[in-house]
Amino acid sequence: MLIRNLLCVTLTDSAGGVGEHLLAQGWRVAQATDLAAAGRMQAQQRFPVSLLIIGTPLAGSEHALEACVKASNGSEWVAVCNREALESPGFRDLLLNCFFDHQTLPLVWHDLELVLEHAAQRAMLRSRQHPHVHAADSLGLVGQGPVITRLREQIRKVAATEAPVLLGGESGSGKELAARAIHRCSHRAAGPFVAVNCGAIAPSLIYSELFGHERGAFTGASSQRHGLIEAANGGTIFLDEIGDLPLELQTSLLRFLQEKTITRVGAVRSLPVDARVVAASHQDLAECVAMGRFREDLFYRLNVLPIEVPPLRRHMEDVPMLAEYFLQRCAVKGKTRVRGFNQQAMAAMMAHTWPGNVRELYNRVQRAVVMTDQRLIGPADLGLAPADRPAGIGLDAARTLAERDAIFLTLTRVGHNVTRAARELGVSRMTLYRLMDKHSMSLPSGQGAGPGAGPSGLPMGSSGQAAAHGTF
Repeated sequence: MLIRNLLCVTLTDSAGGVGEHLLAQGWRVAQATDLAAAGRMQAQQRFPVSLLIIGTPLAGSEHALEACVKASNGSEWVAVCNREALESPGFRDLLLNCFFDHQTLPLVWHDLELVLEHAAQRAMLRSRQHPHVHAADSLGLVGQGPVITRLREQIRKVAATEAPVLLGGESGSGKELAARAIHRCSHRAAGPFVAVNCGAIAPSLIYSELFGHERGAFTGASSQRHGLIEAANGGTIFLDEIGDLPLELQTSLLRFLQEKTITRVGAVRSLPVDARVVAASHQDLAECVAMGRFREDLFYRLNVLPIEVPPLRRHMEDVPMLAEYFLQRCAVKGKTRVRGFNQQAMAAMMAHTWPGNVRELYNRVQRAVVMTDQRLIGPADLGLAPADRPAGIGLDAARTLAERDAIFLTLTRVGHNVTRAARELGVSRMTLYRLMDKHSMSLPSGQGAGPGAGPSGLPMGSSGQAAAHGTF
């Protein structure tokens, strides 16, 4: 059933009776006469549709209006204004970037009713499309697939201990995010989290940066300086790209891990420091040990609790959720009229191999938000080629491909919940299971298929190989 709750914000006397008219048309209308009252109502209730009646806005009021719109938790906004209001560049930008549509005074009731109905339909689609993309979870990790679920379990286990953790994984896969999650889950969460990129500090400065120095220890040391390890006292020190640490520094780090003390440059005594070490590297440190570029004793001291952060291509089922989450983050940072991704963009993202991992996905979404002129992002906005389709296929084959894509994308979007997927596709659960069997698709193990879940496994293509959209 279509939700018909509506917030009517009336900031002018030139369009009286709108609320009463909409009440007569079956809308449940909450009325506000200023932005402060509208904000209080938004905090108490979600309105799928909001109507702003403003006449001609005052100069400089666009920022307050934009703040009110962005605080409305996904409401579709429609504006009613005088024609003179459209002469204001700031107000025009606000309409283009933040509003579903607008009408000019005097009102044509039939046109306004149609616009509001369309806005309500879009709000309903949006709520069904992204029921889970409200934010990252308590660990800051976005995703519902088995790979990310397993990573969360590993993080919670190691967070309960004090032993060093060694994170492996490709560049851009989210190793620092995993380190922050470990810190956030540990009893050190109230303490500092200090991140250090060992490969980004000049070799001549890295000892001083990590361990600090005393005043006069060397030319230019005009005052005492606490090192980054000391700054992490009571919390966690994250040593990223530790494979780039010079051998002579590796000895000092090993001493800290063994004794929990540091010695500043120019100091005559050691200082106790209580900081947990989480290290990360995209290199294979065991190979670095074999090549003589990394100390074996330091490797074994760090490799007490190893965790591998998976590349994005191993949890492709999380790409839609990650893309929507990044879109929300980018939209909050600045004005944008973008409201989502079209089907072709989603298919292109599912077909891409993501060599740059999650960082690449975020960068592509950020670029698309800035560069697109459309309300829905397309493949070209992301810098991706459209998903391949065989040339010259017949109508039946095209229908089969479209049907398979629709099932795959819907299952992915709803977290492999068969009941919800069937509802969105407009078929029964048994029909969806039959169609999944037709296309050789099955659910990842342990996913929320609802009652009567089918067999577990990976999505499979018609040839028996993993579906081209991405597998673990």
